Amino acid sequence: MTVINTNVKSLISQNALNKNNRALSAAMEQLSTGKRINSAKDDAAGLAISSRMTAQIRGLDQAVRNGNDGISMLQTAEGALIEVTNMLQRMRELSVQAANDTYAPQDRGYLDQEFQQLKDEIHRVSRATQWNGMNILDGSFVGDEGVAGKFAFQIGANEGQTVTHTLGDIGFRKAVIETEVTREPATGVAQQGTITLSGTYAAGDSVSVNLSGTAYSYTVIAADVASDDNDTNLAAIATKLKGVIPAGTATSTVSGAVITYTAAANNVDLAATVSRTVVGDEAALADIQDLDIATTPKASDALAALDIGIDTINSARADIGAMINRLTYAVDNLTNVSQYTSASRSTIQDADYAKASSELARTQIIQQAATAVLAQANQQTQTVLKLLQ
Repeated sequence: MTVINTNVKSLISQNALNKNNRALSAAMEQLSTGKRINSAKDDAAGLAISSRMTAQIRGLDQAVRNGNDGISMLQTAEGALIEVTNMLQRMRELSVQAANDTYAPQDRGYLDQEFQQLKDEIHRVSRATQWNGMNILDGSFVGDEGVAGKFAFQIGANEGQTVTHTLGDIGFRKAVIETEVTREPATGVAQQGTITLSGTYAAGDSVSVNLSGTAYSYTVIAADVASDDNDTNLAAIATKLKGVIPAGTATSTVSGAVITYTAAANNVDLAATVSRTVVGDEAALADIQDLDIATTPKASDALAALDIGIDTINSARADIGAMINRLTYAVDNLTNVSQYTSASRSTIQDADYAKASSELARTQIIQQAATAVLAQANQQTQTVLKLLQ
């Protein structure tokens, strides 16, 4: 049928040209972005799979960084313990020297001076070693599990993929209470006494004062030891300890770390005893905190305690080394998994440039041909005019 209003051949050419243009646009988009899937219409299932893979890959890459951070922290801890080991070895050497009767008491005093300085430095190292602003050798770190000194390393892309390592309290803490009771004769004068706090305290330590058979206790909280100045912390603890002594038993005043108490009545024998419970007593080196080598027997006794201390630090270093090796293998495994997951995502998401460039060439040729055919289809309707001549 010969018609003018509806050019069917032109419509067919236009439809084919539109479809080819879509294919051409898709090929150009793939070549421009490097991705086969640029929107859900390209491959809905593939988009979902590649998106999950992307989350996994990014999680794995972060887990690799987490593992390396964990290795760095443990290496910092072991570096400090290396020096602790060296100091313990020197202290043992000094103990062996002091145990020899060829030295006079004055000579042992000189040896003990170095011994005490090394002991204090071990104490300082265990309290001052930090990583990322956190103390890592004093057991003060408490994670979500609520276990002191227990670190959890997230070395997986998903929930629960963690490993833990407990460093605990490697050193020791000095928490000392000095008690002095002044007994006044029964001459109408109230008995007085003093309690002096010294050393280092931590949250959880308990101080108990027993006045004439009744005990009054106070447990140190974190706010009491929050200051970098230990004298400030001791004064705070002394103030809190004063507060637990009832006024009916004794009146008390505080000056710094010293509590002075006075019996509530004259001619009362206010017998006072003080005890303490230090949470750091179970620290790795708690047995060396009171050692000295001022005498031959003390020097001999120190050897056994130092041997235990050296073995304890060696064990802690072995645990750290084992964990470092474990984390190293974990990081290597995570890197491999990330690599192969990325390769899998590439086969789904990335454009095949050889195929896409061939598709581009094909659609460009077809576009030229379809444009020429459309022009011919538009020209054919003009032949109908010849029927009117």
